[in-house]
Amino acid sequence: MRKERKIKVLRVQPNLSPDVIYLDNNLHALQAAVEGLIEIISLENGVCLLLNEEGKLIGFEPNRRLGSDILVGVFFVVGSDDSSGNLVSLSDEQISRYIKRFFLAEKITPEEVEDSIRIEFHTF
Repeated sequence: MRKERKIKVLRVQPNLSPDVIYLDNNLHALQAAVEGLIEIISLENGVCLLLNEEGKLIGFEPNRRLGSDILVGVFFVVGSDDSSGNLVSLSDEQISRYIKRFFLAEKITPEEVEDSIRIEFHTF
């Protein structure tokens, strides 16, 4: 599959409803969008989150809960081509589903964010 130059994604900002935007699909632009190092979290087959890997450590504003975790700063819901690992545009159905999922802003305290910080060590 050919890599898309711009991808249609869902931007989720703290205290706001999600909106659809287009991002340039290159490392520099994606790092600028998250304001630093990129972390990708898989949500389901073909959909993932793009966010700042160090957001909690830097002190980004709390945004939304995801399971037992708390996401901070702006994050993006993006499509994923599982066969080649490329980021791709979301479908209209995916956009609709995740607008509903992240529509309401959540009240999250700084203490909740601090309590959600975990460091895992793996040995082989």
